[in-house]
Parts: sequence; C-alpha cells; structure tokens
Amino acid sequence: MGRVKSLAIKRTTRKLLEENPELFTADFEKNKRLLSKVLETDKRTRNSIAGYITRIKKQETEKRKNKSY
Repeated sequence: MGRVKSLAIKRTTRKLLEENPELFTADFEKNKRLLSKVLETDKRTRNSIAGYITRIKKQETEKRKNKSY
C-alpha cells in the first residue's frame, strides 16, 4: 500500500493537467523541472506533485495500451 497524497496535492495536480495536458509526461525528472518553472513551492511539495503527475500519466498510457488489444 502506498502513501496517501493530500487533497491539496491532488487538486493542484488536476488543475495543472487540465490547463496543460500535453506539457507533462511520464518522466518524473522532466515533470520536476517543469514544475520548478511553473510553481513557487518548496522542494517536498514540488516532488510530490511531480510524482503524482507521473503516476497519472503512466496510468493513462496503460489504459491506452490495454484498449488497443
């Protein structure tokens, strides 16, 4: 069982993905660098948001891959 993300992290992530869905990818390091330019937050929050974005993008990729079969 993984760690639970706070509601603020989830809200911020959803808002960022709605505004810029093509900007973020399934690569954590790239998302982390992009977030440091977009948001003014502390390191822990930035990493948490970047990780959640990465997780969502990977899930979307899996859904597309499974639908193609």
